[in-house]
Amino acid sequence: MKKLLAIIFSAGVLTTSCSDFLTEIPKDEISPSQFFQNPDHAYNSVNALYRSGVTSLFGASVYAGSRLMFGPYMSGFVDNDYKGQEVHVQHAQQLTLNAINMSGYLGGFWRDMYLGISRANNAIKYIPTTPGLSEQEANKLLAEARFFRAMNYYYLVRIFGGVPLITEPYENLENLYVERSPVANVYALIVEDLQFATQANNLPNSTMGDNGNRITQGAARALLAEVYLTMSGYPLQADHYADAAREARTLINDGLYSLTQHDRNAQGALIPTGSAYNKARLADNLQNEHIYYFEYTVGIANSGYTQFAFPVSMAPELAYAIFNNAYRPTPALLRAYDPAMDLRIQEKQYFHSSLTRANGTVANFDTAPHIWFDEEASLETATSGKDLPILTYSNVLLIAAEAIARSEGVTAEAIDYLAQVRGRAYWQQTSLQIKTSLTGLSTEQFVAEVWKERLRELIFEFHIWFDIQRTRQFPVTAAGGQITFADVVGQRNSFGATYAERHLLFPLPDDELQRNPALEQNPGYTD
Repeated sequence: MKKLLAIIFSAGVLTTSCSDFLTEIPKDEISPSQFFQNPDHAYNSVNALYRSGVTSLFGASVYAGSRLMFGPYMSGFVDNDYKGQEVHVQHAQQLTLNAINMSGYLGGFWRDMYLGISRANNAIKYIPTTPGLSEQEANKLLAEARFFRAMNYYYLVRIFGGVPLITEPYENLENLYVERSPVANVYALIVEDLQFATQANNLPNSTMGDNGNRITQGAARALLAEVYLTMSGYPLQADHYADAAREARTLINDGLYSLTQHDRNAQGALIPTGSAYNKARLADNLQNEHIYYFEYTVGIANSGYTQFAFPVSMAPELAYAIFNNAYRPTPALLRAYDPAMDLRIQEKQYFHSSLTRANGTVANFDTAPHIWFDEEASLETATSGKDLPILTYSNVLLIAAEAIARSEGVTAEAIDYLAQVRGRAYWQQTSLQIKTSLTGLSTEQFVAEVWKERLRELIFEFHIWFDIQRTRQFPVTAAGGQITFADVVGQRNSFGATYAERHLLFPLPDDELQRNPALEQNPGYTD
């Protein structure tokens, strides 16, 4: 399958003469007056968004992990074998982060997402006037650009709270120092952008794979459903559960997506290597289940996630020079799964702790993510092109279950959506048994069951910290897959650090505060 990667264009311009030899003419970029002169320019401006801005947070560094792992480190549910040198992990787990010691690291978040926003603003302004573009092409490209602008602001507002709301390209020095906008205003723009992207005919109603690996209506709708769910929780607490339910339900009823099912033998027994979780691991992407994914391809943009599938100690036996269990599950996370009932916790499903060598002997190691194990890359080539799922159908089902329960009650429909996700994991139980166990629960009890499943099912999609922020509830795990929820403020994580109110947002980087005097620091980080 052909990969779509960002296209970065550079051009030199030299038009000097004896009389104007002091005039500065850029040699490393195309000037605004030269760009957006034909359809290729419009496509290139949008193509760049697939590889800049918020998408950069999903890039993998073997020692540091990916930047989207920072929230899970804050939760205390995952660890990093190299945290001795990766101080951002220590600050996250020990809750010692502040504006100065995290200025460079969090400044990277801020800088990259505003770069994505700047590029999106440029595309949004000039695509409508690009010569040679049909109205249909222009609307499709605008929908993609607005999807990415919304996604950048969605991550910014959850990480930092209210942020400067910039919707026009910077083409002069006016309005250089922009104040933080209220959280509600940031979400209003996010919703407006995503509503445009989900309008009929702006984006194809197909899977990404059937759309040349470009953004689809399903991706925009899945993100909009998640945004509405997040808006309904803290800190905004605006009741958009019905909106979240509507968007998720529309996507579900379209019938384009479904949960991958397990392979079973003639007797009905599950084939472990043919489980849905191993199908997801082995496939480059699952078109029926992965609604939006981050693309990798060998030789152009290699995935680093397979290097997180083993601890450091296994490197001598494998193809890569270095492995790092950068997303190592802590005992608190492993306790969240019922070892007798939940397939995800069985060996070589979500996690693994052993490798059978070519000679038949077994090497044992600390539990690591099996979901990122790429046999060919790990054992032979040391290069992986496996795509990383970002928006999945499991997430949509769980959004629908929670949003319907909150807005309409614990209906049979809400139960069915949760039962689909749980039923795939609890492979020894029938659908009827699972639905029966959920019937009769109060709204609060049912929603708590959804939260439990979000922790277990979506752990590799990095939602855990955002869910803690949204609900203000911290999952407390016990043996046998038992999970209860406690107020996060005052709760201790696995590393003995206690959460305070300030930790629910990250500090604005000190470098940004120095650059922009209109910015104010988040409460609790001004000491």
